[in-house]
Amino acid sequence: MTLRRHNSLGAGKPRRAKPAVAVAVVLAVCTLVACGGGDKTATQTQKTTTQKAAATSCPTTGKQVTFPLLDKSKAYTVNVLTNLGSFDIRLDVGDSPCTTSSFAALVRKRFFDGTRFHRIVPGFVIQGGDPTATGTGGPGYSVRDVPPRNSLYTEGVVAMAKSQSEPPGTSGSQFFVVTGVNAGLPPEYAILGVVTKGLRVLRKIGRLGDPVNEKPTRRVVVLRMVVTP
Repeated sequence: MTLRRHNSLGAGKPRRAKPAVAVAVVLAVCTLVACGGGDKTATQTQKTTTQKAAATSCPTTGKQVTFPLLDKSKAYTVNVLTNLGSFDIRLDVGDSPCTTSSFAALVRKRFFDGTRFHRIVPGFVIQGGDPTATGTGGPGYSVRDVPPRNSLYTEGVVAMAKSQSEPPGTSGSQFFVVTGVNAGLPPEYAILGVVTKGLRVLRKIGRLGDPVNEKPTRRVVVLRMVVTP
């Protein structure tokens, strides 16, 4: 999955994306089809199951996967420990409920442990989350959270990578962290969160890339990811 550069947007003062207006996210929920019969108890049970599923999962494309939705009233942080140091990501549950919930579920399954930052573009982004380190791998499914129109991809912002053919807001497991002042990207990439601690480590990693082929000049490995609470 490759990000497209958009150089028409100039670099500005370093800042994190903070949407001014909350955008309602509509979740498409698959409803269960009732079988024939007049059993009211069975019907009520079916409705309860459907409602519970709607409250605790997101629709997926590809492999059908369920995972609990994160509580929007809580603050979640993912600590990313690499062989060059660690940094913290505060998850943006409000704007990206499905993206953050899916990511947190993968973290808890240790999906990212041992993966590498396979793409490092100095002054632009570092990209990881691919278990194959080829830029084409993922968890086998995707979710979608269309980002707010006023989203900015500035230094420290963490978003999800996608292919050009996928609709805006699509995400699997590949993510990127902006290391430049302003990546100049359009609001097509689901916002995962923002780096709140460890910018020094992030900048160090961001310098370890070949600007020509965008490959790391040094192996950068995610040793462990932990989400709290």
